[in-house]
Amino acid sequence: MPDVEKTENLTVGAWTKRCYFAGRALMDATLRPFDLGSTQWYVLWHLANQGPSVQRDLARALELERATLSGIVATLVRKGLVRQTSDGDDQRQRRLALTRSGENLWRELPDLSFIQQAAFAGIDEADLATTMRVLRTATERLQALLQKA
Repeated sequence: MPDVEKTENLTVGAWTKRCYFAGRALMDATLRPFDLGSTQWYVLWHLANQGPSVQRDLARALELERATLSGIVATLVRKGLVRQTSDGDDQRQRRLALTRSGENLWRELPDLSFIQQAAFAGIDEADLATTMRVLRTATERLQALLQKA
């Protein structure tokens, strides 16, 4: 258990980061037996739920840097889970889709909703709504400020 004196003065940003990292660590531990990391899982999730996607659009949807996504896609292609082909409209763009192996693995993966349940079960709905509203507003403000920079 963390030392109370060391955590009582943390900012909302610090707690948000700690919560994110704790959830991500649990996600990574759950996915480790399947030889997947959390970001690889997000790519598979998007392709399984939204269907094939142009790589550029997937980078925007997942808010990943182009170079980061390229490395993740290369790994998933090497593992035989994702197929990367030229997009019919623009040969420079790459279209991504799950392979049959990727679809099979997706069906085998555990439901990760238990992570959210573990984190937020029993917390008042009004408190959760307030938390989401505050974090959404803060995120929008920071993104707007970044666009001005």
